[in-house]
Amino acid sequence: MSLTELQLEAASDQAEAIEQRLFELGAASVELGDAGDEPLFEPPPGSHPLWTAVRLTAIFADDLRAQIAAVALAAYPFAGTAIRVSTIADQDWIRAGLAGLTSIHSGGDLWIVPSWEAPPDVDGGVFVHLDPGLAFGTGSHPTTAMCLSALAGAPPRDQRVLDYGCGSGILAIAALKLGAAYALGVDIDHQAVLATQGNAARNDIDAARLDTALPDADPPEAGFDLVLANILAGPLVALAPKLAQSARPGARILLAGLLDWQAGEVMAAYRDDFEIDIGAQRDGWVLLDGRRR
Repeated sequence: MSLTELQLEAASDQAEAIEQRLFELGAASVELGDAGDEPLFEPPPGSHPLWTAVRLTAIFADDLRAQIAAVALAAYPFAGTAIRVSTIADQDWIRAGLAGLTSIHSGGDLWIVPSWEAPPDVDGGVFVHLDPGLAFGTGSHPTTAMCLSALAGAPPRDQRVLDYGCGSGILAIAALKLGAAYALGVDIDHQAVLATQGNAARNDIDAARLDTALPDADPPEAGFDLVLANILAGPLVALAPKLAQSARPGARILLAGLLDWQAGEVMAAYRDDFEIDIGAQRDGWVLLDGRRR
C-alpha cells in the first residue's frame, strides 16, 4: 500500500485547528512535533503545551487525497509555511507496525496476546489472542488500553455488548472472554469485519455469541447492556442518537478515541440520554464512562 505524507509548520495557536482540518480532509493520522528546537520540560500536571512553532505531519492513504488537502489548506491564512507533499516508500506496513508487539496486561486477569506469541505463564489469566490484520486495535494505543482496563475492572458477565467501530474485534472479544453472553461488532471497514471474525475464531468464540455487521445494516435495537465505541470525536457526536437507541435503561457506555480538549463536546452530545463523565485519561486521550438514563 502506497502512502503519502503532507507536512507544514504553523504557530502553536493554529495547530489544533489545522490538525482537525487535516482529519476532515481525509488524513489517516496527524503527528505534531517541534519545528524550532524548543524542548518542553516539566509542563504543569494536566497541561499539554505546544511548541511556539509546530510541525504537522499528516499521512494519507493515497496521493490524490494529499494533493487535494494541500490545495485546500493553501487557501487558509493559518498555513504558515509552504506545504510539502511526498510519497512514502512502500513496505509491509501492517507487519512493520507490529514489530516488537508483545503481550499486554490490560488489568485484572485480562491479557492481550499476539497470535504468534505464547501466552504468559500466569494463574487465572484471561487471554485474547489477536492478529489485527488490516484493522485498528492491538491493545497498545491509549484509547484501546483504557477501554480494556475498564472492561477488566468491571467484567460484563452475562451482558449483551455492542462494539461500534470494532476494528480488530479486540473489545468485543475481550468482553466475551470476560463473560459477556453476546457481542455485536459493527465497523464501516469490511476489512475490520473480516479481522473481527478471524480473531473470534482464533479465540474459539462460539459463532452464536458474536455477530458482525456494517453500519448500513438496520440499526441495533435497544437491549444492549454495554455499548463500546472507540472511534473519533466527530463520529461519536454524530452517532449519539444511534448509540442511545441501542442501550437499554441503565446500560453502561464507554466512549474513546477523543482527546481531552474534545471531551466537553462529546459529553454534551450524550447528556440528554446518559449520565456521563470522564472515566480515565492517558497521554492526552480521554475515556468517557456513562449510564443510560
